[in-house]
Amino acid sequence: MDTMRWENGTLVLLDQTKLPGMVEYIHCRDHETVAEAIRSLRVRGAPAIGAAAAYGLVLGVLAAGAKNREELLARAREVANVLASTRPTAVNLAWALNRLLARLEASPASDPQELTELLINEAHAIYREDREANKRIGQFGQELVPYGARILTHCNAGALATAGYGTALGVIRAAHEAGKRVSVYAGETRPLLQGARLTTWELIQDNIPVTLVTDNMAAYLMGRGMVDLVVVGADRIAANGDVANKIGTYGLAVLAKEHGLPFYVAAPLSTIDLSLASGKDIPIEERKSEEVTHLAGVPVAPPGVKAWNPAFDVTPARLVTAIITDRGVVRPPYRESLAGLYGS
Repeated sequence: MDTMRWENGTLVLLDQTKLPGMVEYIHCRDHETVAEAIRSLRVRGAPAIGAAAAYGLVLGVLAAGAKNREELLARAREVANVLASTRPTAVNLAWALNRLLARLEASPASDPQELTELLINEAHAIYREDREANKRIGQFGQELVPYGARILTHCNAGALATAGYGTALGVIRAAHEAGKRVSVYAGETRPLLQGARLTTWELIQDNIPVTLVTDNMAAYLMGRGMVDLVVVGADRIAANGDVANKIGTYGLAVLAKEHGLPFYVAAPLSTIDLSLASGKDIPIEERKSEEVTHLAGVPVAPPGVKAWNPAFDVTPARLVTAIITDRGVVRPPYRESLAGLYGS
């Protein structure tokens, strides 16, 4: 089942807010619809929103009907600004938009139709490259997974969060495909239950054994010796190896350290942001309090109570055993090993 696809000038997105109860697709014919889908988490996951934003930029340019190169470039920058403002933490969003803009500006073409075709091809390339990168992440990562491993994961870093296959779930899928008989504990991931709704749904489709646990069961689960390793995705990785990921990840890393368990992060090169020295520089998105005080629109807290809702936290590099990328597995010291990926 596709997270997204491009059909006859339309971006078709799987509405992840409806899963697992309903499989429904959104047909985006303009960039505003794509921006709303990203903002409302209808499409989510750092690689997926990067690919969706790339197609959103194409839609915005197509709708403009620019008569010359200058008009088209101005429109592209305007649309990119709208899309980039939707979610601040995941670096793939800005990375994809900047890649398309750079491709436009570097082209000597002056014909708007030729420039638009160039944009479409670049968006297709981002989508295709992400799928290929995830397969490589899976192959590199599965080599770290022992036979019969019991794996704890958090949020959803699967096919739904990418152009396909997944990052953390890509590692799990590759281990499963290699016959390693792995099983998974999926943390529910409050407040929006991406683990409960999405990760379990994906793993069930692939016949990978999965058990759902609430987030506050993780320490007891580890303490009873029921977990062999933790693998999560990432929304942004700073130059020193600090990792921004779904809120709750930091706590799992602390628990893994206490219990002597490997804590792995799986992410493509596009999620690494060498421009930021450390996790202190990563902007953390704060979302509406209603996501905490309500569940599926039903109040679960007294009216008027305050709620704090950061969507992400930052796990210090010292708690990360290794980072699994599409160019290989890197280990501390991360400032050197991450930078070295760009020369490989």
